[in-house]
Amino acid sequence: MDTGAEYYQMFLNGSNAGIEKIITQYRAGLQAYLHSVTHDMTLAEEMTQETFVKIFTTRPKYYAKASFKTWLYTVARNLTLNALRKRNREVQLTMLDEESGGYAESPEGLYESTEKTRAVRGALSKIKPEYAEVLWLTYFEDLSSREIARVINKTPHNVDVMRERAKKMLKEQLRKDGFADEIQ
Repeated sequence: MDTGAEYYQMFLNGSNAGIEKIITQYRAGLQAYLHSVTHDMTLAEEMTQETFVKIFTTRPKYYAKASFKTWLYTVARNLTLNALRKRNREVQLTMLDEESGGYAESPEGLYESTEKTRAVRGALSKIKPEYAEVLWLTYFEDLSSREIARVINKTPHNVDVMRERAKKMLKEQLRKDGFADEIQ
């Protein structure tokens, strides 16, 4: 059993320490992921909180078919997409908020430390949103194809195909953006 599942079980058994440990372990990564989905840091923060509120108030069943992280990200993604639909907003799965210019105070600020990373993030914002999401979950969240498939409701094979197509699109976009030397 992974630590997230253990902490959730602690919570279900009445320990508030389980809640604190889950939030501490998953908040930053979940918020960064939701920002990649929403293109809106404020909404990502709200939906991160909403996800934790949901799991701690409704206590949904966690079945160990997938890792706790995969389950948590799936719950968060579904809540977020529902919130976007309710607000009558078009769902945009992009990676970079072009108006903000920087991420110094956000969790993904850690990823903005180099020129190469900024180039990749900029290129990600220009490729198909579904492909950008797969790359994000693969490289920033370190999820397997099977876990990503559960999050985005596709088969693992679809995820593998999408990942390969996404890599090609990203490389082409980096070339267009003048970063041919950065591509390996």
